[in-house]
Amino acid sequence: MKYIYDDLVDKNILITGGAGFIGSNLALYFQKHHPGANVCVFDKFRDDTYFPSGNPTSLGHFKNLLDFRGEVIVGDLTKDLDKLKGRDFDYIFHQAAISDTTAMDQKLMLETNFEAFVKLYEIAKQSGAMLIYASSAGTYGNSPAPNIVGVGEVPENIYGYSKLQMDIFTRQVLAQDSEIPLIGLRYFNVYGEREFYKGKTASMILQLGLQALEHKKVRLFKYGEQLRDFVYIKDVIQANVKAIEASASGVYNVGSGKARSFNDIINELKRHLGDFEVEYIDNPYTFYQNHTQADIALSQEFLSYTPRFSLEQGIESYIPEILNIFNAQMHKKA
Repeated sequence: MKYIYDDLVDKNILITGGAGFIGSNLALYFQKHHPGANVCVFDKFRDDTYFPSGNPTSLGHFKNLLDFRGEVIVGDLTKDLDKLKGRDFDYIFHQAAISDTTAMDQKLMLETNFEAFVKLYEIAKQSGAMLIYASSAGTYGNSPAPNIVGVGEVPENIYGYSKLQMDIFTRQVLAQDSEIPLIGLRYFNVYGEREFYKGKTASMILQLGLQALEHKKVRLFKYGEQLRDFVYIKDVIQANVKAIEASASGVYNVGSGKARSFNDIINELKRHLGDFEVEYIDNPYTFYQNHTQADIALSQEFLSYTPRFSLEQGIESYIPEILNIFNAQMHKKA
């Protein structure tokens, strides 16, 4: 997967959350396709000493960066952004956040996701950097799909609210000067390589695949008919890279543009992994999104973003890593 941008030689690229799922994929993409760029990763990194369950507040893991050869800065968004001041960045890809939608600490969520974003914007402004950041489909809550930017923005949890505050700030900034290079990307349900260390917040595609392989049985909220827009990681990387040459700043949806059910995932996993049992259980979450679907018309127009992977194609591409993860887990248990 290679894009047309050949003007990144000697450009300084910062990726916050660069040891996480999307951040590490971005870092390795630029390293591979733009070796002349200077890529720097900023991440808090997780502490498994205190989170043996595998569900830490920080999802960054060194193993996501084993092949990365750029600079690494260790830092917490709420405490260590001063480490970035005075640096001459050209592009900042802001992926770091508390991304657990079940997290309940409202103060910590807003400090980490919103207030730190505002401070990072000031750093970007001082260095003249373009800021491209991760927003979320959580901003829509359970508003009717298809989800259109600027419509039905009623988040159901503090995570979605924190991301909406980021987007509101962006709109306020751009209302003053539409030429400021500031772009928010509302990710829908992202899945794919290097998400394993997300633990319980990893995609249902990974979680269901591992359950099926180990137990020949999976558990799913009744009755698997909920609809989501599942978007493969390579399409998310495409959107971030194309945002560099966006024709207009703003907030854009990044999804497949199609809603698919969890039962669709089950059928596709069975096709690749063999048959397994499905147990349907009650959903304990009142804020659960039952139907998301990205309207990507503006993304196509201003970012030239067109998803390349259907759910079937994405899962087929992802299956080898799911099998590798499962085999590694079984080897540890042996």
